[in-house]
Amino acid sequence: MIDEGDLAARGYPKGRRKRAEIVSAALHAFAVDGYRSASMTQLAAACGVSRAGLAHHFPTKESLLIAVLTERDRVNGELFFTGADGGADGLDYFRRLVRVIAHNVSVPGVIGLYATLSTEAADPAHPAHDYFVDRFRWLRRDIRAALVDVTARGLVHDGLDLDDVASDIIALIDGLQVQWLMEPATTDMAARLESWLEQTLGLRL
Repeated sequence: MIDEGDLAARGYPKGRRKRAEIVSAALHAFAVDGYRSASMTQLAAACGVSRAGLAHHFPTKESLLIAVLTERDRVNGELFFTGADGGADGLDYFRRLVRVIAHNVSVPGVIGLYATLSTEAADPAHPAHDYFVDRFRWLRRDIRAALVDVTARGLVHDGLDLDDVASDIIALIDGLQVQWLMEPATTDMAARLESWLEQTLGLRL
């Protein structure tokens, strides 16, 4: 959760600070109750604001959902990719990616939310459809850039179709998350990803 004192110390204006607190509380609420189950009234209570106060910052539940998803990507970027130049150093990128997957074990509710929403958002009418389409594109772009680098350095097998491999890695991560949600005791997502990179691509981290 976001600490109010920490936000104040960073110099956040009051309105921006409240918005950040709402997003943090909503992430927890969505993860626990599910996006479809949580009403705006319930979310307002969870966020410690009135229904009107919530609507002032986020007029619709859809706009709050997108803010929650975007904020989680931002936080993960700060935690694991600060100082990284996209996929310019491919080996470093994949090491960081494995660390993200290992970290996800600590936020099962968030992973469950993503697993559910990413499937539902295949429907173009879903409020998160554009978000997930964009996310898939930039993630595939970054992974492909990392693959270009490790290929040029001779760290992976020759003859790989980098576009296909980038898509395969995303599919693997998404699939591992679903398996882990069902069988957490027997699914080590980070180890499986690292093993796949070595066995399939020849990339040793």
